[in-house]
Amino acid sequence: MVTGAAPGPERDLTVADRVVLATRACCDRWGRSKVTIDDIAAESGVSRATIYRLFPGGKDILLDALRERETREFFEALSAKLEAASSFEDLVVRVLVTSTAALEGDVHLKTMLGSAPGDVATDLTVEGLPRIVDTASAFLTPWFAPFIGAKESPRLAEWLSRVVISYFLAPSKYVELSDPASARAFTRSFVLPAFGDGDGDGDGGGSSASSSKRGS
Repeated sequence: MVTGAAPGPERDLTVADRVVLATRACCDRWGRSKVTIDDIAAESGVSRATIYRLFPGGKDILLDALRERETREFFEALSAKLEAASSFEDLVVRVLVTSTAALEGDVHLKTMLGSAPGDVATDLTVEGLPRIVDTASAFLTPWFAPFIGAKESPRLAEWLSRVVISYFLAPSKYVELSDPASARAFTRSFVLPAFGDGDGDGDGGGSSASSSKRGS
């Protein structure tokens, strides 16, 4: 359970944080469609009344809050990986490997795929894909811009976002993007020929990926 004393930063969790983390634990255990507010209340040690006060609208709003938290955690982890990239090629490979591995290792996503595959397909395609692509593109564009320029970087960011989701939902026997060697071969075959090696068109200067951090 999420309740009780915990070492380190977890002691500083707000009540809202505890409720969101409890929501994730319950979804991992039973699947999103089966989780109730009572389950979340029991897991978090927070009353139903408090949950509804913090998250008016109940379960749907809680799931939105969980999605926002997981998105933030994903991009924080991805940033740490991209900081260490040594070249444009390495940057692209790290995007592919880290993003795909995160999807493959997502317990919550695996649970939903097993219990409600239609919901996952909807989230990652019909309804959710535009939001996911827009969010991922906004994050990735500044990382690519110093290497391939402001015009091409949004195109690459959008395309790679779609590529990762596509290969995750429909795995290929030829490409495994969570494997660094396979991702590097994919990058050299399809990304570099289309977008260059990162040395010619960048408008941000510099040759390291760290210069393309968010907000630069």
